[in-house]
Amino acid sequence: MARPKKDGIYLNIKLDKDLYHRLERVSEAAGQTKTLIAERALTAYMDKYEGEQEIIRKIEDGRAELVEKDGAHND
Repeated sequence: MARPKKDGIYLNIKLDKDLYHRLERVSEAAGQTKTLIAERALTAYMDKYEGEQEIIRKIEDGRAELVEKDGAHND
């Protein structure tokens, strides 16, 4: 049975050959489409980026402070 069509927008990108072949291998090994893998990778990247930007805004606005890994405050 065919997969249902998704409500999406096409994105045409050019990938490095090695990255594309890696994507193909992972897709086959995982039994997932290249589209699904790319969507998950983009979502993870953007979630991380947006989270980092929110932390930066909070620090700049004084709503949060930077704490060093050893627990010392960065004053």
